[in-house]
Amino acid sequence: MIVLDTHAWIWYVDSPDLLSRKARAAADEARQQGEIYVSAISCWEIYMLEKRGRLAFGVEAAVWVARCRGLSFLQVMPVDTEIARLAVQLPDPLPADPADRLILATARYLGAPLVSRDQKIRSCPHVKTIW
Repeated sequence: MIVLDTHAWIWYVDSPDLLSRKARAAADEARQQGEIYVSAISCWEIYMLEKRGRLAFGVEAAVWVARCRGLSFLQVMPVDTEIARLAVQLPDPLPADPADRLILATARYLGAPLVSRDQKIRSCPHVKTIW
């Protein structure tokens, strides 16, 4: 089981060669078990990036997300009250970005490593990361 950061999710689905070898191997293994998770906040990030013109798929982001939701190995984890609490209670140092905090909290809640290239996230000692 793994959690993908937003960029890792996009890359794994659309451009897997952008992932490190270690990240790709972890994702491929989790895929075989049907246990790749993404936080629902990653959907929000994707929609915001599209709205700001910083991300473009061959289709609208909403269509891309819907297609991903149909993948048997991918599960979108909702941001519930427990994940929200964990995002606030995770000890510092943590990134200030609320989306990053929620993604970290999702990985912590699931007890799963987080695949991320983001150095700020990878420097957090409270969640195992893969890159």
